[in-house]
Amino acid sequence: MLRKLLNKSTVSLTAGFFLLIVLSIVHLTQGQADYTVPQLLTGVWTEGRIQDIVFSFRLPRLTIGILAGGALAVSGAVLQTLTNNPLASPGTLGLNAGAFFFVVVSTIFFPGLFGAFPFITALLGAVLSSLLVVGLAGKQMEPVRVALTGMIISLLFASITGALQLLFENQTNGLFLWGSGTLVQLNWEGVIFAAPVILLMFLCALLLAKPMDILSLGEDIASSLGQNVRLVKLASWGVAIVLAAATVSVVGPIGFIGLMAPHIVRMMGIRGHLQIIIHSFIWGSVFLVGADVLGRLIQPGQEVPVGAMTALVGGPWLLYLAWRTAKSMKRGERQMGGTTKPVRLKLIVPILVAIIAGITVMALSFNGSAWTFAWTEPVVWNFRVPRVLTSFIVGVMLAITGVILQGVLRNPLADASVLGVTSMAGAGAMLLLVIFPAIPPEFLPLGATVGAALALGIILVTAWKNNFQPMLVALMGIAISAFGSAATQVFIVKAKLAVASALVWLSGSTYGKGWEDVQFALLLLAIFIWPAIYLTRSLDTLTFGDDVAAGLGLNIRSTRVWALIVGVAISTVAVSIVGTIGFVGLVAPHIARRLVGFRHLPLLLASGLIGGLLLVTADFVGRILIAPKDIPSGLVVALIGTPYLLYLLRKMK
Repeated sequence: MLRKLLNKSTVSLTAGFFLLIVLSIVHLTQGQADYTVPQLLTGVWTEGRIQDIVFSFRLPRLTIGILAGGALAVSGAVLQTLTNNPLASPGTLGLNAGAFFFVVVSTIFFPGLFGAFPFITALLGAVLSSLLVVGLAGKQMEPVRVALTGMIISLLFASITGALQLLFENQTNGLFLWGSGTLVQLNWEGVIFAAPVILLMFLCALLLAKPMDILSLGEDIASSLGQNVRLVKLASWGVAIVLAAATVSVVGPIGFIGLMAPHIVRMMGIRGHLQIIIHSFIWGSVFLVGADVLGRLIQPGQEVPVGAMTALVGGPWLLYLAWRTAKSMKRGERQMGGTTKPVRLKLIVPILVAIIAGITVMALSFNGSAWTFAWTEPVVWNFRVPRVLTSFIVGVMLAITGVILQGVLRNPLADASVLGVTSMAGAGAMLLLVIFPAIPPEFLPLGATVGAALALGIILVTAWKNNFQPMLVALMGIAISAFGSAATQVFIVKAKLAVASALVWLSGSTYGKGWEDVQFALLLLAIFIWPAIYLTRSLDTLTFGDDVAAGLGLNIRSTRVWALIVGVAISTVAVSIVGTIGFVGLVAPHIARRLVGFRHLPLLLASGLIGGLLLVTADFVGRILIAPKDIPSGLVVALIGTPYLLYLLRKMK
């Protein structure tokens, strides 16, 4: 047995080193300055053009690729053990998103700080993300809960980061390419900084290998064997976080390497954390350097973010892991709950309508500097009134989507954002903009519809045989969302001059909406509200679990298919009108459930009103807060809804 393991280890290391050497040689020949492999091998040893190019630009890029790939892979291997979650990595747990968020904030508000201490800035963001994951996921570290928590945290940081990039376009203009992950190095400064940190943390990971072997047996067994579990976990978290932060501070947030490399190493038959960490470092380097080589082969002479290439391979890989993880777990029977003493609709509806009326009056009358009640004036009637009405109707749509998807998946964290529909809709719109740069913004909804339909199609195909197991659908959504987010960031870089208008749409904005948008939104709401209402009785039955629902004669598979179709259709309509606004579909149903209970018909009505109220309020606040500048509604909604959502994550059992 030992000899067999040694043979597998030897084969893996040999193959890894061979591939890395071959890819490195190819990598050094790529770029605008053209020369062949024989010219490289002969000219690099003598002073001249080739040596200058290699040592000044290409070798630093290759070196940082090897270091960054290895660091991300080791970080992923450690995180997967710590969280007992095969989907864990610096990207899926929000470490990369948190680090990038802090870098963007420091670049805008404290430019001297980022320039002087990029690693410290990224480290603070990664630490904050990890603290949120650990604090909100709970001591049990249930894999699905951890994955969903990381997804929500990534969504939060990504939405705020995108809006900041939009509001401060000049200050963050240089961060678009870097934010997609790039190995471009103009000198050796990045390598000189990152190499000692990464190598030191790699050695620390090797020293922690044996304690992690014991920890993987379970905390109780590890404690009984005399291990200080808390110290081991704290040290391991520190290693994983520092590796991720050091990488982000130099090459930006690169996803999927930390997810793929450890899994592929384990699939090769490598066992024991010492071997897994060593092999993960080698294969992480192979994957990242290979991704950079592939990107430069696809589009020679133009810089393609390496994050694009890792997403291209890593997205399908994450889908496979999510599918395998969900199949190995028990079917979830999570109760959605609700208050045991619901408030009567006769009371709650008038209160909500009164609050909505009050906010609407303020939104129509105040422009940030002066009040006016002459609503028939052209500037108010043609711009402000349709904008407020569109906000309300879209808020209703998003809230209804949340009710349907949470009911179908029996998951209180489900909505279009978590299922990947919003993310893929944004990616579809951006892809359309990349293919047709001169296309008017009015056609972006067409791309959004295609992207959302693709997300739904993937879910239907992968979950059909498993009767749309809620856990499987949720995990597939996480994978789709991660892929869509990475693709969107890449397309933003590719769109170049169209970035500003695209970011407005991607951040979720009700700016510039007219009466045509009101008519379009009202028509589609009138069409889709009836299927949503019809589904409420079936969703009430699903609340009691699949076995009980089947015993009562409900066709569970058919119900889930139609509910997913209706929910995705409504969310796609909302995205096509105002862009990718998240959190409304998460927050509104929870507030409503605490008021009217778990029955879906009153829940649908109350959630719709609350969703409309949230988006109208967000639009009003975003319009007046820094008037005459406009803050995208998506950012304001995130700022309003996140505190409640984090509270919900902490309290949810």
